[in-house]
Amino acid sequence: MRRYVPSARAKRLFFLVGPVLIAFADTFVGDEGSLSAVERGAAVFSAVVLLARRRQPLLVQLLTLPGTYLATAWLAGLIALYTVARLRPHRGIVAVCAMLFIAAEFLPYPFTADEFSSRASEETRLEGVLVDASAALAFAYLMRLRGELADRLHDLTESRAQGDRLLAEHVLAMERARLAREMHDVVAHQVSLISLQAGALRMSSTDPATKNIAGVIRTLSVRTLEELRHMVGVLRAASGGGQAELTPQPRLADLERLIADSALDITAEIDQWACDQCPEAVERAAFRIVQEALTNARKHAPGAELLVRVHQQDGELAIEVRNGPPDRAAVPLDLPSGGHGLIGLSERVHLLGGFFTAGTTEDGGFLVTATLPTATP
Repeated sequence: MRRYVPSARAKRLFFLVGPVLIAFADTFVGDEGSLSAVERGAAVFSAVVLLARRRQPLLVQLLTLPGTYLATAWLAGLIALYTVARLRPHRGIVAVCAMLFIAAEFLPYPFTADEFSSRASEETRLEGVLVDASAALAFAYLMRLRGELADRLHDLTESRAQGDRLLAEHVLAMERARLAREMHDVVAHQVSLISLQAGALRMSSTDPATKNIAGVIRTLSVRTLEELRHMVGVLRAASGGGQAELTPQPRLADLERLIADSALDITAEIDQWACDQCPEAVERAAFRIVQEALTNARKHAPGAELLVRVHQQDGELAIEVRNGPPDRAAVPLDLPSGGHGLIGLSERVHLLGGFFTAGTTEDGGFLVTATLPTATP
């Protein structure tokens, strides 16, 4: 059997009309047909005007006072007082409305001095009126506090959801930064090597068709690096320079292959046991440092001699890549450079707790040095 779930509109209609019906029924409780037309009219009017209590709570409170005074619409006046305290948090207004309700309920009808003195001498009568008003006010403040707590809970839920979204965006930014560094390290090195080989083939070949193909390859390589530079810039800008996990593929053991495939004049002094117990992140960072330094030398110092040195120094892994001034007879590659490579290397090294420097030398060359801790960070 399907369970009925009332809609929000049905709930609003119930809470609007329900108290009106209860107040209307209250006018007939204990009624034995002795009410006059004025008393009956005041009672019915007090119950009906409750339909407007949410829009005009103060006016409705005043309109229910005659029925409360005639002792025929006690519950309608109590509901009106509750509504004022619920929707009008101003203490002065609530206090005045409460005093009016207490006076209307306590004063006798018809008013006579003897009846008033009699009621004033009855402590239970006055206590009952005060309890009625206090209960309405207490329940109203309780419901208002409940609503405020619900609003705060909603705000906290929204804040938490927003925090989750910001965390997801931050993780995405970190991933973009990682991809930017990986793209620059891997693709730029390989494409610049292709461009170098194509330029060498174009210079050495005598076949016009081969020269043309080599020129096209070199042009496409330059365009690819230019597009890569723009893409890396976009990714780094979107990431906000966030830090990312170091997860490149090669390791320190691949340096010999990197140097052999570079087609550069390199003197390598690599201690194979310099990093036998290093963390993988350290080995990968060392490989990227050498790779980026070779790529920069190929772009900015064609024909220069290079020195690659990797060894242990004071319990740390020391990397040094030095290139001399460019050969004036060499043909410049004119490859684009976005300046992201050295920034990425510096971030990698500092994330691992090491030191990184890069700058020109007195003879017009360039020197890249880094020290990485061999212990687990």
